[in-house]
Amino acid sequence: MKTETHTRDLEFRLMTIKMLNTIKKKHTYREISQWTGLPVTVLSRYVKGHVLPASKRSREIWNSLQKVADLENTLLSRIKFDDMGYFDNTQIVWDTSLLRLATQYVVAKFAGRRITKILTAAVDGIPPATLVASSLDVDLVVAKKTREVGVKDYVEESYVPQDSGVVVTFYVPKDSIKKGDSVLIVDDIARTGETQEALIHLIHKMRGEVAGIFVLVGVGEEWKTKLSIPPNCPVEALAEIQKK
Repeated sequence: MKTETHTRDLEFRLMTIKMLNTIKKKHTYREISQWTGLPVTVLSRYVKGHVLPASKRSREIWNSLQKVADLENTLLSRIKFDDMGYFDNTQIVWDTSLLRLATQYVVAKFAGRRITKILTAAVDGIPPATLVASSLDVDLVVAKKTREVGVKDYVEESYVPQDSGVVVTFYVPKDSIKKGDSVLIVDDIARTGETQEALIHLIHKMRGEVAGIFVLVGVGEEWKTKLSIPPNCPVEALAEIQKK
C-alpha cells in the first residue's frame, strides 16, 4: 500500500508538470508566476523537467492553475443542444488537449486511492478513459454492447433505459477484471446514472471493488443518487448541466 501511495504521489507531481506545460503553450512565464506566486526561474526549471516539485508545492500549483484552465466552463461551452434537448459532445471527446487537462483533474481528485483498472462503456467513454488509464499506467476495460468473435467467455449486465422499452446489454471479457481489482469508472456523460450503475454491477459480478466514478459532464445531480456504491466512494463530474 505504501508503494502504491508513493507511486500515485509521483504520478500527481509529474501530472502537475504536464499541466504547467499545457498552460505554458498559451501563457507566458510571467503570467504563470503571478498566478502561482513562484519565480519565473523556478517555473522554467519545472517546465523543462530539470526539477520535480515536492508534493505540497505540486498541490499548490495545481490549485492555482485549476482556475486558469477553467475546465468546467470550457466543457460547457463545447456542448451543443438541438431542438429536442439532446446535446452533441463530439467537440469534447475529440479534443485530446482538453481531455488531457481533464485527465490531470482525475489524477488530482483520485490521488492516493488504489486503482488497478479503468472501466468505461463504448463508445464515447473510450477517449477519456484511455488517457486516464495511460496516465495511471493501468489496464483499460471497455464494456461493449456486442460480443466479439474470438472471446470465449463474457460477463454481461442488462438494463432497460427509462422510457425506452429496449434492453441494453454490456459485455466484458470474463478475465478482464479479477477479484480484488479496484476499478475506477470513467465515462463521458452521465444523464440518468443507468449506464454507470450497469458498470458497477459488472464490477461486483467479477468480484472487484469500485474505486470511484468520474464523468466529464453530469446532467443534474439526480443520477448520483441511483448508484449503488459505498458512502465513501467518490463520484465526480467535471462539469454539470441542468436538465431541460
